[in-house]
Amino acid sequence: MIVGVQKPVAEIISTVAPYKKLLILGCGTCVKTCFAGGEDEAAVLGSALRLAFKKDGREIEVEELTIERQCEDEFIRESAAAVARNDAVLSLACGAGVQDIARRFPGRPVLPGVNTTFIGVLEKQGLFTEECLGCGNCELATFGGVCPITRCSKKLLNGPCGGSRNGKCEVSSDTDCAWQLIIDRLKTLGQMDNLRTYIPPKNWQPSNAGGPRKLIREDHII
Repeated sequence: MIVGVQKPVAEIISTVAPYKKLLILGCGTCVKTCFAGGEDEAAVLGSALRLAFKKDGREIEVEELTIERQCEDEFIRESAAAVARNDAVLSLACGAGVQDIARRFPGRPVLPGVNTTFIGVLEKQGLFTEECLGCGNCELATFGGVCPITRCSKKLLNGPCGGSRNGKCEVSSDTDCAWQLIIDRLKTLGQMDNLRTYIPPKNWQPSNAGGPRKLIREDHII
């Protein structure tokens, strides 16, 4: 799941200030789950903007709409009429959603209302943790399902640094040592021999070193 956090209201007010009619476009999947951009957040933000502009003696018309996903044209089409009747769109999607809306509606300014933070999981109610960096070459089979690229503060690939204490990272005592987690997991699985293989330095080319990546599934192209 992509995790994000809504931008500060003051920053959003500054961004939308030039426009008289604004569509707040929520996204009903990832950012809804992390309480950054679903129906409720769009409604609360809309009210906050109306109050702030009224207090400053300025006029703004705010419309709110939430679609299922802002990264798929099938759902984006549902927002076409609302986009057309407003001067600008404040997207509460992740960065990918903002860019997809901008591509779809080239004649409308599309503004980000959320800071995209990381790819993560809901660890418990109200707590989201980063689990994946999207590096493009997954080695989780080697490391027992624990990613040292994301979860080790030093991104070490061949064992712990030696600075951890009581299973906690020396960078922060609030952070589990990724290598302690890896070793514990491999012991449980009976796969400690995985660690006998030297892992070369990370090749970042499959990441975004060559520009935007694409995934092409010819078997799904119509």
